[in-house]
Amino acid sequence: MHVAIDCFAKYGYAATSIDRIARAAGVTKGALYYHFKDKEDLLLAAVENRIGQFERRVVTDLTPVADAPQTLRNVARICQDHATKSNHRRMIVTLMVEALDTNPRIEEQFRDMMRRFRTFLSSIVRAGQESGVFRGQVVPDVAAEVFAGAIMGAEIQYYQDPKHFDLSGTIEAFLEQHLGWLSGPVPDGPKTTRRANRRVKNV
Repeated sequence: MHVAIDCFAKYGYAATSIDRIARAAGVTKGALYYHFKDKEDLLLAAVENRIGQFERRVVTDLTPVADAPQTLRNVARICQDHATKSNHRRMIVTLMVEALDTNPRIEEQFRDMMRRFRTFLSSIVRAGQESGVFRGQVVPDVAAEVFAGAIMGAEIQYYQDPKHFDLSGTIEAFLEQHLGWLSGPVPDGPKTTRRANRRVKNV
C-alpha cells in the first residue's frame, strides 16, 4: 500500500497501472489481485487508510479545544508535517483534482473528507467565539473554507516547486493574517461577513 500511495502521488490514478505498482513493490500482479480486485479497489483502500490516519491524528491531538488560536496553528502544523514527510498528502491533493467528474466513488470519498475537515475547523472557530478570543461577527463556516483553501493552495505550490517555495513561511504568514481577522476589531464594511450571512440565510 505504501508503494501504491507513492505511485498514485507521483503519477496520478490514470497513469498508475497495476503493473507499475507490482514492479515498484517487487511483487507479482497476482499477489496484488489476491488482496485487491482491481486498481480502483486498491486506490480506495489506500485513500481510506491515509485519510483515516490523518483524521485520527487531528482528533486525538487537538480535541477538546482549549485554546482555539493554538488549535488552528496545530492543525496547520499537522498538515505541513504530512505534506513534507511523506507522499500521503500529495496523493490526496493529486487525486482530489483528478477524480473530479471522472471517478464518482473517489470523488465522493474526498468530498466527505473535506466536509468533515471544514466542519472540524468550524467547530474550532465556534469554540474561540464562545471563549471570547474570536469575534462573533465571523461566520465559522466561511473561516473554515478560507483556512482549508489557503493550506491546500500552499501545499500545491510546495509540491510544484519544493526547492523554491517556503511552505513553512507561507503557512505562518497566512496564520497571522487569518488569526488577526478572526480576533481583530470589526472592519469597516464587512462585505465578506454580510455576503456569508446572506448565503446562510438563503440556504
